[in-house]
Amino acid sequence: MTGLRAAVAALAVVVALILQVSLFPHLAWQGIVPNLCLLVVVGAALTRGAQFAAVLGFVAGLALDLAPPADHVAGRWALALVIVGYVAGRVRQETRPTATAVIATVAATSFIGTSVFALSGMLLRDPVLPVTEMLQVIVVAVAFDVLLTPFVLPPVMTMFQRLEPVRTA
Repeated sequence: MTGLRAAVAALAVVVALILQVSLFPHLAWQGIVPNLCLLVVVGAALTRGAQFAAVLGFVAGLALDLAPPADHVAGRWALALVIVGYVAGRVRQETRPTATAVIATVAATSFIGTSVFALSGMLLRDPVLPVTEMLQVIVVAVAFDVLLTPFVLPPVMTMFQRLEPVRTA
């Protein structure tokens, strides 16, 4: 089941990445698009836990860093999504999380991930933006991610739950 889970997770990241870099730029607001890869990582974290999500976050972030039209130093999204996967995975409960908990987790991790990406860019002087513009980007990115949560997270979480092995008591 582990190989199947890895293949399905990789497929989910690839689909999210393709949609994020090909479809959503046409719907962007001031160049800001929703981060579907982040939503896939959060969905994996809430169903599979921190370790699986951190690894998936690294893979998704690296793919996002290398996918055209990447205009930043590679590794910034990988770092951000590893942290997102770990933090969201720590929220994971044994029972299915409520809709409010899922939306709060997405909002918090979107803020954390986008902030890590922005701050790492500031440290690396890779495209340097004024702090006011960074804050605007972070707020819009969080809003986009929260708005897409009801459409993306339920199918992603269901997919990962179906791949969960049956637990014996």
